Amino acid sequence: MNTGAISKRYAKALLELSRESGRGERDYAQAVALLKHPEVKPKALEEDLAALVTLLMRNGRMPYVKFILQSFVDLYRAAHGIVEVRLTMASPSPGLEEKLRKTLADSLDAEILFSSKVDPDLIGGFVLEVDDKMLNASAKSQLDKIRRKLDELNKRIV
Repeated sequence: MNTGAISKRYAKALLELSRESGRGERDYAQAVALLKHPEVKPKALEEDLAALVTLLMRNGRMPYVKFILQSFVDLYRAAHGIVEVRLTMASPSPGLEEKLRKTLADSLDAEILFSSKVDPDLIGGFVLEVDDKMLNASAKSQLDKIRRKLDELNKRIV
């Protein structure tokens, strides 16, 4: 059976259970924490997550738990209008961060989970990821495009 189909099915069931129980926010927070730091064992699982684990063990689906939790987090975010934004910059730029944060909040009309980091390998510019979309405005990507075009031209000449 398909990992994606299994994950989505259990994640939808968990989302529905957490809605009905009114513990969705706590379930979401713990699922995010488990995915972010899988080596840290929680003192106790939220009731809905404990029920999920019991069901997965009974059905022999424990190998899918990471995929199920990720699907649950994605479904929860979609249902609650939460958008994850990751910004990678060549050098720190608080002005760019603030401008992008404001522009995205206005245009997406959603709660923004914003994270940023610095990667000097980009040489200049930035890479912006909004959920599963990416805008690569880095000098490194532009240089890579030029290099590929030159390689292509050189192959035609030879």
